[in-house]
Amino acid sequence: MGVGELLLVGVVILLGLCGVLVPGVPGSWLVWAAVLWWALKDPQPVSWGVLVGATVVLFLSQVVRWALPARRLRASGATPRMGVYAGAGALLGFVLIPVLGAIPGFMAGIYLHERLRLGRHGEAMASLRTAMRSGGSSVLTELFTCLLIMGAWVGAVIWG
Repeated sequence: MGVGELLLVGVVILLGLCGVLVPGVPGSWLVWAAVLWWALKDPQPVSWGVLVGATVVLFLSQVVRWALPARRLRASGATPRMGVYAGAGALLGFVLIPVLGAIPGFMAGIYLHERLRLGRHGEAMASLRTAMRSGGSSVLTELFTCLLIMGAWVGAVIWG
């Protein structure tokens, strides 16, 4: 697979990551489809292993999301800008503290947005708790899954 095709797969994965934060967009399925495309175009054992792992992790994430409360983020006051802060925090946390940093990064992004919007620590923490209870945990689960898949893909492309 050439560099141009790898970049295109990477762009589709990034679009899927952004799609996780937008209600109604099948972001996780875009990420999976990009990995499928890569595995079909570059049929190596590593690429098939990443595809199988992505499928299993995505399935488990759907089971976990099914067990979590339904998304009611709009009712809790979540805005698209909050999603941008949360997503950027998760991505930054994922890179700075490999893999597990996405969880505190996601919550730090929401907290930062609310702290800037509301101005006080107590109100920002209350808003963070409300957002996480109103469906933020479901979004975090899906985003974390997509970040894991992206990390496996990047690792396989670089070292595979």
